[in-house]
Amino acid sequence: MSETIAIANQKGGVGKTTTSVNLAAALAEAEQRVLLVDMDAQGNATMGVGVDKKALPATVCDFLLGEKGVSDALQVVQDGDFFLLGANADMTAAEVGLRERKAGRLALRAALKEIEHSFDYIIIDCPPTLSMLTINALSAARGVIIPMQCEYYALEGLSDLLQTIESVHDVVNRNLHVEGVLRTMHDPRNRLSGEVSNQLIEHFGDAVYKTIIPRNVRLAEAPSHGLPITKYDSGAAGAVAYRALAREILGRDDNEILDSEGDGARRAVSSIFKRRARA
Repeated sequence: MSETIAIANQKGGVGKTTTSVNLAAALAEAEQRVLLVDMDAQGNATMGVGVDKKALPATVCDFLLGEKGVSDALQVVQDGDFFLLGANADMTAAEVGLRERKAGRLALRAALKEIEHSFDYIIIDCPPTLSMLTINALSAARGVIIPMQCEYYALEGLSDLLQTIESVHDVVNRNLHVEGVLRTMHDPRNRLSGEVSNQLIEHFGDAVYKTIIPRNVRLAEAPSHGLPITKYDSGAAGAVAYRALAREILGRDDNEILDSEGDGARRAVSSIFKRRARA
């Protein structure tokens, strides 16, 4: 069974798409079967792996609204390393259409069930809003990774996201939990980055990934070339960091298989998370 992970934070510019694209690429490099799902009308994850969002034969919108099958929208990317379900501006129509459907918030989960057996990991790039598209992603996911900048206002709006995760867990997806918090755009030369990093650990403890994503010029350049950092500059600090994150995630999942109480422990962390964020 695949591990489905939503990359979510309603705060924009925190590295959601960068993490979605590069984590997918790093997991594929580690010989995992990976599907990247773009749920954002901006289509940045789609463009970030070298696919023209305006030339897609079918999009996530098409199968969410039942106009085409999910297999019609599958794209092979990066020399066959992994697969993509792409998005473009049509996703605004999906947002409206799903609200009018009785089971609209479960459309993505229903569609992915048709193909999830073909993948080890499904990575979902969420839009920067707590919208019907984000609800769909959370309803389909098992875990949520929350990227957070190592800058002022890092915790701003986090309680709203955690409340949404809790609501989705209680109402439609009992498997949903917070997978972890990822520190992004970290500059070790900047005292503020270190202070915010320590603040996140103080708040969330073991829920914070050990891996830190640095502020890196090559990482910022890669999307303009339609490549994940592992392809654009394999030796760059950003590439090293996302490979480390992939290993950390694979290690956590291996430990969960060995420890039958692992899932319960991580949900307990999620509960602590929520209480602290509301405090």
